[in-house]
Amino acid sequence: MNRRDLLLGGACVAALGVATALRPQTIVDLLGGEKLAALVPHRFGQWSSEDGGDIVVPKTPGSLADRLYSDSITRIYRNVRGGGPDIMLLIAYGRAQSDLLQLHRPESCYPAVGFAITRRMLTNIPLHAGASLPAVALTAQAGARVEDIVYWTRLGEYLPLTAGQQRRDRLRTAMQGYVGDGALVRASIVRSAGATGESDYQAIKGFFQAMVDEIAPQNRRALVGSQIGSALGAELLAPIKSAAN
Repeated sequence: MNRRDLLLGGACVAALGVATALRPQTIVDLLGGEKLAALVPHRFGQWSSEDGGDIVVPKTPGSLADRLYSDSITRIYRNVRGGGPDIMLLIAYGRAQSDLLQLHRPESCYPAVGFAITRRMLTNIPLHAGASLPAVALTAQAGARVEDIVYWTRLGEYLPLTAGQQRRDRLRTAMQGYVGDGALVRASIVRSAGATGESDYQAIKGFFQAMVDEIAPQNRRALVGSQIGSALGAELLAPIKSAAN
């Protein structure tokens, strides 16, 4: 073995050491072992729900949904006080967001089942106590079916608005030594092609505000992160950590 081989070998060992040091050692789980079905109430304010419905759910090539999401709920909420369209809610939770297993954004899952995204804009959902939740508003169309959508994602303690931000935030958490869990929270209203979607976006934002208010304070962070959860009056609890596989 010559000096060049020794230098190459030393470089490889050093690279391995850096890679090992950067490999996340813990998983941060803001859901804390709770089930989404128990966390999100079936009735709140003027809304009452039933399970199921014709809801577009996240899909990936090879039907990896079971691997992507460790828990999910789909519900249709109706206004029990009368008036207004039904709101379809989907919440999907993944315990560990990695390169292979990560949140599947509506901009991908709707086209995968035949929809075209005809509108996309960034927005904010006003919450109480002066808090505001960054979100995305979309309109998707397949034939005569038009769906107005508002959603947000949480990755660890970040709230990425785009796929690029999601990749960036996943790298941030890895550099900080942990794997973040993730949540996709999405609500939508179906309308006819001739109507405008502005009122639908506002109705969904109001629905989300009422929903977040009704969730137990200690559980809000599972959907909106610890910072916003704390601003809404939740007790600031330490994230639940476990060893990464």
